[in-house]
Amino acid sequence: MTEINYWLMKSEPDAYSIDTLKNESETLWDGIRNYQARNFMRKMNKRDKVFFYHSNCKPPGIVGLMEVIDLNIVDPTQFDKDSKYFDPKSKPENPKWDCVKVKFISKSNKILSLPELKILFSEDELLVVKKGNRLSILPVQKDIAKIILEKL
Repeated sequence: MTEINYWLMKSEPDAYSIDTLKNESETLWDGIRNYQARNFMRKMNKRDKVFFYHSNCKPPGIVGLMEVIDLNIVDPTQFDKDSKYFDPKSKPENPKWDCVKVKFISKSNKILSLPELKILFSEDELLVVKKGNRLSILPVQKDIAKIILEKL
């Protein structure tokens, strides 16, 4: 059995929120167009836990928990000319972008805000607190994940 790893995935709540995931119960985490974020996603395993982070809102922060339930799915949005994630350089016979499927686990009683995360963790401990970090998918160390889980 593979070891469970932890991740943090960002979404703007007006684009896709924890409440939307709760209502849908599962979703494809598509539209990732950054190679480093995509490569992190490719390292995920089924059963990995993911902190759902609302970004570009006040306050930004961790709002819930998800679980990875399927891997290595070709991201359909790269071929959809009507999608803002359309990639004309990506071809069906050689897709550049993929995604994972996640399911809702829980919504936090309160947001674990970025200012709180900055108090709890250094940039080396949790990448999301690093100034200028724009990646939408980040790994989270197990010891740090344990502390976050206790705070949710």
